Amino acid sequence: MSNKPANNIQDLQYFGEFGGVNPSISDSATYTFLHAKTMLDTFEGHAEGCYLYSRHTSPSNLYLSEALAAMEFTETANVAASGMGAITSVFLQVCGAGDHIVSSRTIYGGSYAFLKNFAPKLNITTSFVDITSLESVEKSIKPSTKMIYCEAISNPLLEIANIAELSKIAKKHNILLVVDNTFSPLLISPQKLGADITIHSLTKFINGTNDTVGGVVCGSQAFIDSLRNVNDGAAMLLGPVMDSLRAASVLKNLRTLHIRMKKHSENALYLAESFEDDGLKVVYPGLESHPGHKLFKALYNKEYGFGGIMTIDVGSLAKANELMELMQNENLGYLAVSLGFYKTLFSASGSSTSSEIPAEEQLEMGLSDGIIRFSIGLDNDIERTYRAMRKCMVQVKVL
Repeated sequence: MSNKPANNIQDLQYFGEFGGVNPSISDSATYTFLHAKTMLDTFEGHAEGCYLYSRHTSPSNLYLSEALAAMEFTETANVAASGMGAITSVFLQVCGAGDHIVSSRTIYGGSYAFLKNFAPKLNITTSFVDITSLESVEKSIKPSTKMIYCEAISNPLLEIANIAELSKIAKKHNILLVVDNTFSPLLISPQKLGADITIHSLTKFINGTNDTVGGVVCGSQAFIDSLRNVNDGAAMLLGPVMDSLRAASVLKNLRTLHIRMKKHSENALYLAESFEDDGLKVVYPGLESHPGHKLFKALYNKEYGFGGIMTIDVGSLAKANELMELMQNENLGYLAVSLGFYKTLFSASGSSTSSEIPAEEQLEMGLSDGIIRFSIGLDNDIERTYRAMRKCMVQVKVL
């Protein structure tokens, strides 16, 4: 199997119904059968290649799923209407009442809120740990633990999960390692490092145009079949189905992901090095000052770089807000959540995408209210961008 995930996407060739270079979009909610018995067989899961109802799957969704599975080196995948639809369906498929999850303490706020506030309603409990401490992870495992959950690069502190070592711990205890790879598509291949299930929010880098939300679960055929099972599959019964038109749109954007990730990484590294040289408190995996820099280099697919996300701590929320508003007014990007857009996006994580995490826990994990998370865009002249951003920082007395 190729070690280059972008090649796996590129090598997939689909012809549209009339010979189009893009596959035809299946704009149907339900599908017809020539024989009644085939419908029965399909309900039972025994009619390969037949389509029943688009909540189960559709040709358009399968094209996208196949491409994402190829990218992540898994047998198959299942797309969902949102990243949270993908994430929560995995939690609920793997865990039931009385079960336990060991999770990184620094994860997307929505994932944190589900595990902290919603899952306990179903008697599913979670221990939040410092994922960079393998000892803490293993100590938190109980007889009822069903999975270790982490992000390859954590949101928003950019901690690096040692997926290879976490996999060894998971296998030792016969539990699953589930990795959210949203920040690092192509950069990191969790399956090659031992992960059992890889999740993405397609909304971000993979789609890249911020015009739709979406998610995907990449894993074994057996696990994806269980998610889709008509009797007890979480993806089937919770109904987080992706629309066929959106699936077709994401698939088109996926074809340029390798080009975009290289440019995001190139621009982010330039800005991170420049602002660190200016004396700012910058966190970026490509900097030698990053605690996980060496680990990341041992894990990553080098040609795609260190990713497009960096943080700068400007000292206070007031300063962060002042700087972000000025940068937006100067057309340097948007004061907005999400990431992976062609323009730079910035937000104060503590009061936005991580606001679900209580203030005392943010403080404990090192998430200060002055941290700005930057999703660096595809600017052609990054030196010009740096000069303009630096001018803003001087104006608000960050520099």
